[in-house]
Amino acid sequence: MKEILVDLGKDSYNIIVDKGILDQVGTLISKVISPRKAIVVTDNIVEPLYGKIVLDSLSECKFDVKLVSLALGEEQKTLAKAEELYEHLFDHEMDRKSLIVALGGGVLGDLAGFVAATFMRGIPFVQVPTTLLAQVDSSVGGKVAVNHPRGKNMIGCFYQPKAVIIDTETLRTLPKAEITAGMVEVMKYGMIKDATFFEYIDKHLSQILNLDSDALEEIVYNSCKTKAQVVELDETEQGIRAILNYGHTIGHALEALTSYKKYRHGDAVAMGMIYVSKIAIEMGLADETVLKRQVSLFSKLGLSLKDTELDPHDIVRKLYQDKKTIAGKLRFVLPTRIGNVIIDDSVTEQTILNALISD
Repeated sequence: MKEILVDLGKDSYNIIVDKGILDQVGTLISKVISPRKAIVVTDNIVEPLYGKIVLDSLSECKFDVKLVSLALGEEQKTLAKAEELYEHLFDHEMDRKSLIVALGGGVLGDLAGFVAATFMRGIPFVQVPTTLLAQVDSSVGGKVAVNHPRGKNMIGCFYQPKAVIIDTETLRTLPKAEITAGMVEVMKYGMIKDATFFEYIDKHLSQILNLDSDALEEIVYNSCKTKAQVVELDETEQGIRAILNYGHTIGHALEALTSYKKYRHGDAVAMGMIYVSKIAIEMGLADETVLKRQVSLFSKLGLSLKDTELDPHDIVRKLYQDKKTIAGKLRFVLPTRIGNVIIDDSVTEQTILNALISD
């Protein structure tokens, strides 16, 4: 069992990574939270797979627990769905010391975390992510939010979990497309901060895609470790934490313009990573190798890397609704080499358009 401390003073917590630990969730949570009323929020795909295991584990540890199952999909991440969850919390007579456990993917974790952050001005919650994308990214760092039709994650806050419990065995029940989408976020960590990790991914990609236990633990652990280090330096994204948004600015625009229905998050971010690499090359910040290495890995993952339907001008307009836009200036995370990026607010609209329309 590997543990990573996210050192945030009074809001510190551990990320626990191991295989086959879902039936220990109750015991692990009991180490940081005394038994009390709890609600496990999950979705209708995860529930039949892992719902009973987690529910029984919490019950055995004397939690008074109820399970709430939602439909799956990004379209569930709304204020209306949050209101539905509040009703369940009232029905279960939850109080300020009650617990929410988010069991599922990134959408579920973001929504349940947002509800935990806002119910009675904040109650404890624990992340138990079951998808690769959630395990390496959204479950760590305390970003919780719901979407608005005009932008992704526009209504939310920073609210840290009490623990993140990751069972890598849950990845075995994922469709291949979900593993592929999650690998984009894994690659991101190599690109922004760790060239050695990027090389590991490239060298061991076949083992990863074949769900080799050791390879899965390695990529999840290293991704979480890198994210924890960045979050510790800048919890509320006043500066360096923005590097975690590598590829996300354009990726989020693509998602919003297609009503969150056309692309998986990882697919959109992959395109975003390619576009910002082209921007960096045009600005003289990086050479072609940076782009080619990423394209090579994305190709091995079987990802499509270009949107042929959206108008590039519409994409640029949507970018101005991004949360990182300050005083009308777009901010991009741009690569300079494998393992290093910079935050830049001097990218011109023409440079963006050139990247979007280039082959």
